[in-house]
Amino acid sequence: MRGEAGQVGVSAARRRDVLDALRRGAVPAAGLDLLAVGLDRFERVAAEDLSTVATGGSVFKAVRGEYGSGKTFFARWLAERAKKAGLATAEVQISENETPLHKLETVYRRLTERLTTATFPPSALRHIVDGWFYALEEDVLAAGETTGDGATDDEVAGDDAAALDRAVGELVDRRLADVGRTAPAFAAALRGYRAALAAGDEATAAAVLAWLGGQPHVAASARRAAGVRGDLDHFGALGFLQGLLVVLRDSGFRGLLLVLDEVETLQRVRSDARDKALNALRQLIDEVHSGRFPGLFLVITGTPAFYDGPQGVARLAPLAQRLATDFTANPKFDNPRAVQLRLAGFTEASLVELGGRVRDLYAAGSSDDAAGRIDRLVDDAYLEELAGAVAGRLGGKVGVAPRLFLKKLVADVLDRVDQFDDFAPRRDYPLTIGVADMTDLERNAARADDIDLDLD
Repeated sequence: MRGEAGQVGVSAARRRDVLDALRRGAVPAAGLDLLAVGLDRFERVAAEDLSTVATGGSVFKAVRGEYGSGKTFFARWLAERAKKAGLATAEVQISENETPLHKLETVYRRLTERLTTATFPPSALRHIVDGWFYALEEDVLAAGETTGDGATDDEVAGDDAAALDRAVGELVDRRLADVGRTAPAFAAALRGYRAALAAGDEATAAAVLAWLGGQPHVAASARRAAGVRGDLDHFGALGFLQGLLVVLRDSGFRGLLLVLDEVETLQRVRSDARDKALNALRQLIDEVHSGRFPGLFLVITGTPAFYDGPQGVARLAPLAQRLATDFTANPKFDNPRAVQLRLAGFTEASLVELGGRVRDLYAAGSSDDAAGRIDRLVDDAYLEELAGAVAGRLGGKVGVAPRLFLKKLVADVLDRVDQFDDFAPRRDYPLTIGVADMTDLERNAARADDIDLDLD
């Protein structure tokens, strides 16, 4: 019998996107609620945290789990829920060379590059800024404000462009007053962007917006036109983040979910850079808790070694104190409201449950004949065999098996059952996992150059 995933009304496009991603061995960009196994215990607190952010609060969470435990999946599952709650989202992968955590200006740049909303894909920065100026104009016209330069209400309401520009400029300054104390260049760049658009200078407008997004090496002429200098630095990045949150709020978004993924990579950098990164993380957490970033939901993900080991959080006592969470009790009693959330990873039973959801999702988009074959040939007993086989050949480490299991299930089993009337997976599919199929983590778990396994 088909499970819940096959019963719900899922659009053909959504089903296709999810299955295509699994077929490639990737985490789907959307539709993760269809695959969420074992996350129900986090749903209530996630909703509470999103509500806190949407009403002007700020939240910080640290997610911990071994490699393959689903940290990235969890972050994207949370991002889907955030978008439904009206937030913008950005997922930034921390890395030694591309996005070092101790350079917050680079983290901010990656944030703007990956900024997305329920409507706009990355980078949504320009759409958000344009929407912000439109909202400001609407506010000015609705209020019938008199500008400080002598323009009357009638001039503004009557589409006097100069008066409207002056009124919007004053409103920009008022809305960004708090930001201006620490990052005056943020408001200057916004004004420069709008002025360039008004003058029909698209090249300058695009360059100024790139500078606002933290991009380096912007043409000096564009920076001069906007009245800003140099490139964004580490300290200015926090002010720009604060400004971005104001723009989001005034544009109709209820906040921002920012995920810093794979922060454990900082354990591999030089000790001086590592210490700077840990201090930057401590600073970010303190700023979130201080209320400087209303509307920010900051999430970091890392391995237990990062949170507990000597080369991670433990190197900075104040940070260790902020992240301290007691995990000595049975995992079933973990507190989802704690600062750290522990992902237990997959068991064979939960892997089979996940496989059942994917099977039912696939069958729901197939013809009646194919769906019948899928239900008969890819039953729960077969899923148990496949899950056990994949996990067994990865050293019994079920936690690292989900990606390969789902890739093989969709591309090698379900696709064939769907297309070939006489294909029987137990008879016709000798599972082969080659080196090219595996990530470094999976390869290390398998400890073999090539794996051949028959399901008899």
